[in-house]
Amino acid sequence: MAYRFFRLNCILRVVLLATTILIFVYMILKSSLIITSLLVGVFIIIQVLSLIHYIEKTNRDLAAFLASIKYSDYSSEYNPGTSGKSFRELNAAFKNVFDEFRRIRSEKEEQYHYLQTVVQHIGLGILAFDQNGEVDLINSAARQLLRVNHLKNINSLRSFSEQFYDTLVQLKAGDKKLVKIENGAEPLKIAVYATKFRRLDRVITLVSMQNIESELAEQEMESWQKLIRVLTHEIMNSVTPIASLASTVSGLITKTGKTEQGSIAKFDIETIEDIHQAAATIEKRSRGLLGFIDAYRNLTRIPTPNFQIIMVSELFGWVEQLMRNQLKEKNIKLEIEVEPQTLELAADRELIEQVIINMILNAIHALDNIPDAKIKLKSRLGDNGRTIILVSDNGIGIDEEVKEKIFLPFFTTKKEGAGIGLSLSRQIMRLHKGNITVLSEPGTSTTFSLIF
Repeated sequence: MAYRFFRLNCILRVVLLATTILIFVYMILKSSLIITSLLVGVFIIIQVLSLIHYIEKTNRDLAAFLASIKYSDYSSEYNPGTSGKSFRELNAAFKNVFDEFRRIRSEKEEQYHYLQTVVQHIGLGILAFDQNGEVDLINSAARQLLRVNHLKNINSLRSFSEQFYDTLVQLKAGDKKLVKIENGAEPLKIAVYATKFRRLDRVITLVSMQNIESELAEQEMESWQKLIRVLTHEIMNSVTPIASLASTVSGLITKTGKTEQGSIAKFDIETIEDIHQAAATIEKRSRGLLGFIDAYRNLTRIPTPNFQIIMVSELFGWVEQLMRNQLKEKNIKLEIEVEPQTLELAADRELIEQVIINMILNAIHALDNIPDAKIKLKSRLGDNGRTIILVSDNGIGIDEEVKEKIFLPFFTTKKEGAGIGLSLSRQIMRLHKGNITVLSEPGTSTTFSLIF
């Protein structure tokens, strides 16, 4: 029985039920139609159940409404199906509540997606995990830094670095640590900062991380360059007049000895000769010092790279042609491998050639008196898609103490050498937005990696 108004519907149902009850009573008392009376009784029961069901519909709708709120399901709408006056305000209130919840949920979803986009876009690695190591959040920068595609638990980082995993486990709120990781051809120095907060019954550790290897090396090179500029400026200002005066004194003594015989009488010939030799020595050493300083000034005069696309295989071919005679004289075998053969590089050909030649010259020095001496030039793509050039040799290797100093300006282990080759090479790589690293096993092998 579909009536437009709830109240009228209830009145009609009650009137019909009362009428049916009267008919049922009359038939029981005045009639012998037992079966008909039973049917009327059943009809009365049906009417009572229908009336109860109809009246309780509002309660069921309200319960469904509250359940939708509980489970954050705002897709449904509250519509009791009646439009009586007593329900208009209730219907409007329910609709307003649903609309408000939908609006709030939509705003939260937009804010969540906005924050997710920001977190995934920033270059700083972010990792959040609970006390059981379960990962709540990891952004793209952290995945790239840790070389993982997916990370469910930080226990999986043991394969990346046991030291880094131990650092994460031991982090406390406010801790700042620097972790050095030697993992393949590209070592990392990761700065880690941690904070903690409670989310429901879980303690979340939020870690920010950044590889500062390039920044440290760049600051180091800038510091050396500033020092070199200051030293060369001051020394040049001091040595230039010394050399000039020494040359003048030497010339005056020579001239006086030839033309002014009266002056010679004041000094014996041996004394004059000693003065002449001393002045000549001062001049020679001063000019040698000037040349020495001028060589070091090259560290601060590297030209701006002229970038162009070059085939790595062609680059190796040019280097092999330049070094062929020298390698042949030393009886050193050069192996070249490029994978894939079509690998290209955006770089200044002449500067990178110089870097590779420096690496090969160092390898030749390390291979002195080594039987079956061999140098290998190899290029490939790294795990993060960066081009890597490897220069390896089977020479005497580099001691750990020396390895920490080889990129410092003026440091050298050669009897002959200025100690600027590796420093110059690192600076060239910095100008290419890259880096140069070394891995060595003393007595076995050494590998220099040019990472672009």
